[in-house]
Amino acid sequence: MPELPEVEVTRRGIAPALTGRRVLGATARVPALRYPLPTRLGRTLAGRHLVSVERRGKYLLLDFGNGRLLIHLGMSGSLRLVAEGLPPEKHDHFDLVFDTAAGNVALRMRDPRRFGAILWLPGEPRSHPLLSVLGIEPLSEEFDAAWLKEELSGLSAAIKPTLMDSHRVVGIGNIYASESLFRAGIDPRTAAGRISLRRLERLVPAIKSTLAAAIAAGGSSLRDFIHSDGSSGYFQQQYFVYGRGGEACRVCGRPVRELRQGQRATFFCAACQR
Repeated sequence: MPELPEVEVTRRGIAPALTGRRVLGATARVPALRYPLPTRLGRTLAGRHLVSVERRGKYLLLDFGNGRLLIHLGMSGSLRLVAEGLPPEKHDHFDLVFDTAAGNVALRMRDPRRFGAILWLPGEPRSHPLLSVLGIEPLSEEFDAAWLKEELSGLSAAIKPTLMDSHRVVGIGNIYASESLFRAGIDPRTAAGRISLRRLERLVPAIKSTLAAAIAAGGSSLRDFIHSDGSSGYFQQQYFVYGRGGEACRVCGRPVRELRQGQRATFFCAACQR
């Protein structure tokens, strides 16, 4: 699933090309993805200019002044910028066409598993049910060790699935939770409420640096994720533990271990993470 770095990479890829550009129309090739696609979106947006492209957690918000188009990439989705006349492939379900200096360009949604979402939000986006329940942004200044210590107080749940709880912190998916905990030297099975402030002062910078490194590397291209220009990310080449079960730890040489937490695979080094 595209996580925060992949969504941020997508935002940075489409924003420069489309911000300030005029919408010519929209084409939906299926009636619904995870939810029904907005009807008459082409009429609603025709002639409108894109004001900005924002991100909230794993959601993109395209601001058109009269409302925002919310996009979620689901399990396998991606957004690409293609020439308007390029024939769609099997899983290309939605186009939003813009008039640009380089000619008419379509922002094309590809979603093989159709778990993504495209919704029109005419009102205040923060009040929408999908957004109102989201937690703190991990790359924000507000996300610090003191905040995290208070948030985790009294929790007996393991730290790794707790970091993945979007009601607390948004966008730290399975890959980046495992990698951040390795960088911080914290066992993913540790009870969240028992981690000291001193250790959290290592964990918070580890989370921020892991996410920043992933964004700089263009995210992780696993399965279907690609950039808006069709290229791939390469952060997977920098993984310390994720997906490396049984392989030698890059730091100590001992085998990386794998276990299941909340139906998700967790990877860690028992020697480096205690």
